[in-house]
Amino acid sequence: MTKGLKKGLTSYGDPGFSLFLRKAFIKAMGYSDDALERPIVGITNTYSDYNPCHGNVPQLIEAVKRGVMLAGAMPMVFPTISIAESFSFPTSMYLRNLMAMDTEEMIRAQPMDAIVVIGGCDKTLPAQIMAAVSADLPTVVIPVGPMVVGHHKGEVLGACTDCRRMWGKFRAGEIDEVEIEAVNGRLAPSVGTCMVMGTASTMACITEALGLSLPMSATIPRRIPSACARRN
Repeated sequence: MTKGLKKGLTSYGDPGFSLFLRKAFIKAMGYSDDALERPIVGITNTYSDYNPCHGNVPQLIEAVKRGVMLAGAMPMVFPTISIAESFSFPTSMYLRNLMAMDTEEMIRAQPMDAIVVIGGCDKTLPAQIMAAVSADLPTVVIPVGPMVVGHHKGEVLGACTDCRRMWGKFRAGEIDEVEIEAVNGRLAPSVGTCMVMGTASTMACITEALGLSLPMSATIPRRIPSACARRN
């Protein structure tokens, strides 16, 4: 069974030429011959400016790349669909299977001996796990982790549980526009998934229980604060 850069060669009718061309182009990225002989670990990149849940993905990618290189392999980062719950029209749910197909096909199409998928929220982790299982490669899942909790008038805010509760109070006239605007800037104090035990945290905990992610990785909070949170 072929491994590393020799795996899944492009069908040009000449395997030797396919590898020759692959090495020629990838060397333009600065890789040495020694690096190109190593096993390849693919790393998904689900970062998007539309996706605050995945706002810490660039930092996680750099950490994973260091670990892969220390283990003697070559990390290769590649992009996939990024699903953001509140930015997807008409709903994020129908994009889950599309993400699963996109991720699986990119794993299959590109040479890699193992895969690290990085993601969070309730649609992304199932999509990535379905993709990795179908592609049948050794897989490690890294949940992006929950955001830190917010506070308002001495009360802990949980997104997105208190978002519904506080919006209901506003619609009922119990709080005014000034207060609901203050709540809006405090519900999500940092990047990461919703910090309540909702569907995002549930999927991360299930992933950990399945043994696909490292112990305790599902609940590590992310501490990259938002500008609104800093002002408040």
